[in-house]
Amino acid sequence: MGFDQYHEPPNELPPEVRTFARLCASLTEEAEAIGWYEQRIALETDAEARAIMRDAQGEEFKHFSMDLEFLLRRKPRWREIAQGILFQTGDIVEHGEEAEAESEPEAGASGHGPHSPAAGLRDRGGSLDIGSLKGGRQ
Repeated sequence: MGFDQYHEPPNELPPEVRTFARLCASLTEEAEAIGWYEQRIALETDAEARAIMRDAQGEEFKHFSMDLEFLLRRKPRWREIAQGILFQTGDIVEHGEEAEAESEPEAGASGHGPHSPAAGLRDRGGSLDIGSLKGGRQ
């Protein structure tokens, strides 16, 4: 049985890639749920119902964040780019361009370094380390 998150034959993909695809699908589902709650909250006139929806949306924020953290731990380059964008003031696009440029693998790299596809499958064990992004510990 095929699933939308697979673009290659699932039985040919290693387990780590299938898990990664599942979490990508989960991240998308959580983002959709956040958007649905946003629309419902915007239109709901009953204060108690709105409060329940806000609480439910908070759960979706948590789930989205957990999915994202899992994925970032598996892809060091993605994490590096995200750290250059998230929790920064100023122009988001500019930060994105700078972060991407700074994370570019060196030209002619062997493909076996920290940014290689195989390296991205290992759990680096780190968190997003939001403290360092807010100017705290580094």
